[in-house]
Amino acid sequence: MSLNDKKVHPVSCNGDMKKDNPFKIFVGYDSREDIAYEVCRHSILQRSSIHVEIIPIKQSDLRKNGLYWREREQLESIEFSFTRFLTPHLANYEGWAVFVDCDFLYLADIKELRDLTDDKYAIMCVQHDYTPKETTKMDGAVQTVYPRKNWSSMVLYNCGHPKNKVLTPEVVNTQTGAFLHRFQWLEDEEIGSIPFTWNFLEGHNQVVENDPETFPKAIHYTRGGPWFEAWKGCEFADLWLSEMEKYVQETKK
Repeated sequence: MSLNDKKVHPVSCNGDMKKDNPFKIFVGYDSREDIAYEVCRHSILQRSSIHVEIIPIKQSDLRKNGLYWREREQLESIEFSFTRFLTPHLANYEGWAVFVDCDFLYLADIKELRDLTDDKYAIMCVQHDYTPKETTKMDGAVQTVYPRKNWSSMVLYNCGHPKNKVLTPEVVNTQTGAFLHRFQWLEDEEIGSIPFTWNFLEGHNQVVENDPETFPKAIHYTRGGPWFEAWKGCEFADLWLSEMEKYVQETKK
C-alpha cells in the first residue's frame, strides 16, 4: 500500500498544488509532543519559498492502514523510532523527500535544503559525531548511545534510488534498529553529507561568533525542548517559544 492507495495522513500545504509537484516533508509525530510538531510545521511553512507538502507520520494511522505492526521495544522513547523509515514508501519511491523529527525549529527556507540534493546519493544527512552526556532526555526517557546517532533524525531521501526500494513495510517492521538507524542497506559512498547547520544539535553544536556558516538553519532540540518542563531553560528556547506564540496567535485568527 502506498500513500496514493489510501489516505494515511492529513497534510499541510504551501503553494498551488495544481502548478507543480510539492516537496514532501514527512515529520515524525509523537502524541506527547503535538505542540512540537505544530511549531515545526509552522516554522517550515512560514519560511518556505517553494511548494511544500507536510505530512505527519502517525504510528496510529499507519497501524490502522496495515503499514506498521511492529511491537514497541523497550528502548523506544518516541512513536516514530522506526516508522520514519517508511518515508520512501509513503512517497511512492518517487523524487526527493525529507524526514525530520518533530523537535526541530526551522530558521531558513526549506528550498535551501532541497537545493542540496544530489542524485548520486541514496540519502543525505548531517553526519554527526555525537555522544550525549545526559542519561535521560525529554520527559525522563532513556538516552541511548549508538553509532551514527542522530543521522536518521533529519534525512533527505532520494526515494527513487534503487537501494531505497529495500525499505518496504515488511523490512521496516522486522529489521533491527542497528540496520535501520545506521543505514546498513546502503554503502557508505551512497550516503551524502550536508552542513551541520541543518541539524544543529542544541547543547552540542556551537555558534562561532562572526562566522555565519555556523548559525543554525534548523535547530534540533534532541535532548528535550521547552515544551517539556525540564527543558524550559535550554539553549534557543526563546526562538522556539517565539515561534509557538506566532502559531498560537494565527490559530486564534
